[in-house]
Amino acid sequence: MTLLEGIGLVVVGMIASGINSVAGGGSLLSFPYLTEIMRIPSLPANATNSVALWPGSLSGAFGFINLLGKTKHHLLRLLVPTIVGSALGALLLTRTSQRVFDAVVPFLILLAAFLLLLQPRVKAWVQRGERTMPVWGGVVLQLLVALYGGYFGAGMGIMMLASFALYMDGTIHELNAVKNWLGVAINVVASVHFFASGLVLVPPALLMGFGSIIGGFAAARVSQRLNPDKLRMAIAIYGIGMAGWYAYKTFMG
Repeated sequence: MTLLEGIGLVVVGMIASGINSVAGGGSLLSFPYLTEIMRIPSLPANATNSVALWPGSLSGAFGFINLLGKTKHHLLRLLVPTIVGSALGALLLTRTSQRVFDAVVPFLILLAAFLLLLQPRVKAWVQRGERTMPVWGGVVLQLLVALYGGYFGAGMGIMMLASFALYMDGTIHELNAVKNWLGVAINVVASVHFFASGLVLVPPALLMGFGSIIGGFAAARVSQRLNPDKLRMAIAIYGIGMAGWYAYKTFMG
């Protein structure tokens, strides 16, 4: 790894973590950087990306800790299915061949991009407060979301907000507090499994992780000067383009 590549990893970690804090979808930037610029195969790139970005998510989660009073019981109830689902998703990833994962990557990125486009509707849905699902249904949904999060992760926060809206009372900020802490749990569990499986490339993960901490901390100020809807739209369009690029590489290249 050259000095320039190392600096690039720190910068990408900062930007991706900042995007996650402001609008979501940071992995749509960091994952392609690892595969297309660093030339890391998609399987270890996905594992390395998951490990690298969770420190930034943790700093963001602490920013919401004062809002957990009303929804703390949901956090405790959903923690077990979150851990189980994430472990299953990470296990599934380690059992997936490189060829199969390359084939599903375009669809995973496209899903994440469309979820990003849907985020404003999800927030409006949360604010309407129409609860239609029993709590046990929410537990099952969280297990499935965590499984996806352990396997790939991009867009899982929007999935969680959408499912929370079906059974959880609270403002968008209170639901975000639960989402952020459960997101940290998903990434930590998956990271442990990825490390144990030898999928994580440690130097890139450390450099991106360092950048993600800086980006997560700085995003609070940056977010006051950015339009999150415009940023979200730009990242989603970029993600759709990257999905097309990965599909071309895999199926026509």
